[in-house]
Order: sequence, then C-alpha cells, then structure tokens
Amino acid sequence: MSKFASLVTVEQDYQNVQELASIWGDVRSELAEHDTTLEANYAILGEYDFLLVFDSPDRDAAYQAALCIERYGLDMQTMEIIPMEEFSQLVDDL
Repeated sequence: MSKFASLVTVEQDYQNVQELASIWGDVRSELAEHDTTLEANYAILGEYDFLLVFDSPDRDAAYQAALCIERYGLDMQTMEIIPMEEFSQLVDDL
C-alpha cells in the first residue's frame, strides 16, 4: 500500500458546518470501494480547510479516490508521502 496526503478546500456551498462534518462517513465508504482507507482527517486553519491521509494500493486507486472525494464539492491537491524511516533508507543508498 502507498500512503497519500491531500490538502482540501471546500468548493461547494454547504447549508451549515454540521452538514459538511457529516459527509466523512460517506467519503470513507466510497474510498473503501476503491480499496482505499482514510487513515486520518483533520480540519486545518489557513489556506486549506482539511488534511486527509489515506492508504491506497497504487497511484491509480488514489486517483480514483480523489475523484470520488471531489464529487462532494471538495477540491484536492494530492501527494504521495513516505514515512521518514523509508526516506532515511532511500538517502542511505545515495
């Protein structure tokens, strides 16, 4: 599995913040249909509204997952991430 992080901005008008907060159960279910697991989600202050961290079997599944999430009126910037231990191993080989 590969790990991805998405910076999310809300593009759709929601009636209230409770409605926006209620979509995450549906988002998790849709992601599961693409073998993707939402590992963590955070509301954040600043330029972006949310940070999502998810596991996907590959880049194609991550792309499909991102497209599913965007149907909820969320615009995403998704990046593949690796744990620092893996990064350390990569640079040790240089």
